[in-house]
Amino acid sequence: MSEPRILNEPRIMVVADQAAGAAVAADRIALTLADAVAARGRADWATTGGSTPVGIYRRLAAPPLTDAVPWSGVHVWWGDDRFVPRDHPASNVKALDDILLGIGGAEQGTAGGGWPGVPLPAEQVHPFPTGEAIGRARGAAWCAASLADELRAAGLGEVDGWPVFDLMLIGVGPDGHLLSVFPGSSAFDSSDLALAIAAPTHIEPQIERVTLNPAVLAVARELLVVAYGEDKAAALADVLGPEHDPRQWPAQLARLPGATWILDEAAASSLHR
Repeated sequence: MSEPRILNEPRIMVVADQAAGAAVAADRIALTLADAVAARGRADWATTGGSTPVGIYRRLAAPPLTDAVPWSGVHVWWGDDRFVPRDHPASNVKALDDILLGIGGAEQGTAGGGWPGVPLPAEQVHPFPTGEAIGRARGAAWCAASLADELRAAGLGEVDGWPVFDLMLIGVGPDGHLLSVFPGSSAFDSSDLALAIAAPTHIEPQIERVTLNPAVLAVARELLVVAYGEDKAAALADVLGPEHDPRQWPAQLARLPGATWILDEAAASSLHR
């Protein structure tokens, strides 16, 4: 792993590969959650989906980290999700259910045949209510509004009207998107805390989405961006390059003072050194 260095505003850490990135990210997440619970009695963590958190969850679900986090004080939210049921392969929640909670049955991580799961109370896991919305034919806009209401009622502190997460874990797409905020997204002009996003046509999976407003990134206490792979290299070169245009490269919204970006060597290979 290279020494951390400053590139523009965020702190950039370049590690050898995805496994090393997951280890560094998991260590930082465990420390941040423990510190938040110690300071405020609870930790509110907005996590991400796709492949980014899988290795991180595996680290958190195993000693020593699983024992380092006071899970009874942790609340988990999602920055975005696909508008599919929670157990759907495209769901952003499924990896956490399978690995961190050990309830999905799809992961094999112990001699007993599955991940044992961390002692995170089920009522402290707050996904977008996609399954309920689909089952009641309510639609993605209702789903987003319901999550926004739940988040407002949770009593998180606010800055400029936006709830403050203790930690936000963010991935970056190969087109430079974050959350479900794609280039040119309507989310840039929305004042809603959470909103529905039409299915993208330029990137897979082409499924309708729900997302938090990207304005929450700027008020998070800890912002951790993780990206792996050569397919992210070109986008990251633009996102972390000299031109500033978040509507073209939404991940620039996470290019903030105090944020930490963890990239493997492949993802960082085209950065302006």
